[in-house]
Amino acid sequence: MRATVIGAGVAGLTTALALAERGVAVEVVDRNVGLGPGSCSWHAGGMLAPWCEMATSEPIVGRLGATSLAWWRERFPGVVAKGTLVVAPARDLAELDRFARRTQHYEWLDEADLASLEPDLAGRFRKGLFFPDEGHLDPRRALAALVERLTALGAAIRFDTELEPEAARGDLVFDCRGLSGRTDMPALRGVRGEMALIRAHSFSLTRPVRLLHPRLPVYLVPRGDGVFMLGATMLESESKGPVSVRSMLDLLGAAFAVHPALGEAEIIEFGADLRPALPDNLPSVERAGRIIRVNGLFRHGFLLAPAIAQIAAGAALDPHLDTELAHANSA
Repeated sequence: MRATVIGAGVAGLTTALALAERGVAVEVVDRNVGLGPGSCSWHAGGMLAPWCEMATSEPIVGRLGATSLAWWRERFPGVVAKGTLVVAPARDLAELDRFARRTQHYEWLDEADLASLEPDLAGRFRKGLFFPDEGHLDPRRALAALVERLTALGAAIRFDTELEPEAARGDLVFDCRGLSGRTDMPALRGVRGEMALIRAHSFSLTRPVRLLHPRLPVYLVPRGDGVFMLGATMLESESKGPVSVRSMLDLLGAAFAVHPALGEAEIIEFGADLRPALPDNLPSVERAGRIIRVNGLFRHGFLLAPAIAQIAAGAALDPHLDTELAHANSA
């Protein structure tokens, strides 16, 4: 059996790998010239935090995310399995209580516990939540590792190639184009996300830290060598323009609230892109003949892609299934 996967973001590459590991001859095509900022996966935070995400998502996100976390740990040695820390300023401790009520698999920490876990946060926060079973990764390194693994399994990967699903070769075609796929999935919308990469010389963290705020919760994800990814904006906008001054002021101000030392950090990069989302913000796998559409991963690309890829590949290879697949949240 031969399959073509259109799109080399995290959804496309994990789908291609799910197929290749089942013995399918896979070709991946992507319109971009290579891995890079042309894909919204490039700007992702890389947090593998299924239980934290339950605070603002349906329970299925936690269940599928836990599956994906195990998948990443088995296939990508760059996963850092040191958990997630959630904190809030003293005036917003009610936000921490609300967060805890919607999540699972956490421990309450006091000020001394926080200082023991992250010494550079000593004296900054009175209480926190620790999710010890979560992890994080560098999305750019993870994408490159997926390409390397696919190549080792004999998959062909062609960049700088524009291809419509109907014109693709192969017994099966997987449409993983993200927002570009809404010509065939009109319910898709773009949700704008903005991020910054900063480098701090006198501050360190070993795990992602989420700072809760009623208006703009943010996260700070360590990438190594003093580099942090700062993000969390979600704007109901389909503008792909540069990062706005307002968003960067909010994000950088939140970083300063985590620790004043971050006020001296260097700004390495700003980035913005559109996350593909369906009306319920849950992923979907649909089939029309030989074409299977995998889309709608919203802000959960790296968290959900492996689980959704397994659903898509397993169901598509079932010879008895030739109608539209169930929405992923019924899996």
